[in-house]
Amino acid sequence: MATNKENMLAGKLYLAGGGELARDHKKSRMLTRLFNNSTEEQLGYRVELLKELFCSTGESLYIEPPFRCDYGCNITIGNNFYANYDCIIIDVAPVTIGSNVLLGPRVGVYTAGHPIDAEVRNTMLEFGKPITIGNNVWVGANTVINPGVNIGNNVIIGSGAVVTKDIPDNVIAVGNPCKVLRSITEEDKQHWETLKDEYYRDIEIDQ
Repeated sequence: MATNKENMLAGKLYLAGGGELARDHKKSRMLTRLFNNSTEEQLGYRVELLKELFCSTGESLYIEPPFRCDYGCNITIGNNFYANYDCIIIDVAPVTIGSNVLLGPRVGVYTAGHPIDAEVRNTMLEFGKPITIGNNVWVGANTVINPGVNIGNNVIIGSGAVVTKDIPDNVIAVGNPCKVLRSITEEDKQHWETLKDEYYRDIEIDQ
């Protein structure tokens, strides 16, 4: 017979209230409390806490407190990750985040789902579906990413979006429900490369 944790990670119905899941949740609460109560002078300590909390992380990890997650051990993050204030990741299923990902303020990543039938839902049974965010992704403020979604590489999600379906590579997507607005083009790249070159040519470096 399977445990509730095994069912949870397999995307099947499970109960979250006891056993190993309760112990994992308690550890997550402890680590996020320590993280959220830390100061700007404790940046190294913050990274240590996050590395203990998450399944794995790459180089250059920065999250602005406060941050919340259910377990943390189901979250995998690549290199150069930044999350702004009030990020929430409900990781009852695996959450896989690529490299060079920016999350704006109050972004929510929610793998948890509940039965449509009220009688079954009232038994407290629930389930989860994994979420994947690719490389080179910027997710705007107040975006909600729903269970089972895959966001491709080189994607911008506009602020306030509600992402309910997969988003392909190389697009800007916005709205509720979130839909592709347009592709990211070679002209976009040339425009921003020009502005970057102007910046480095003209800027006076702060000492």
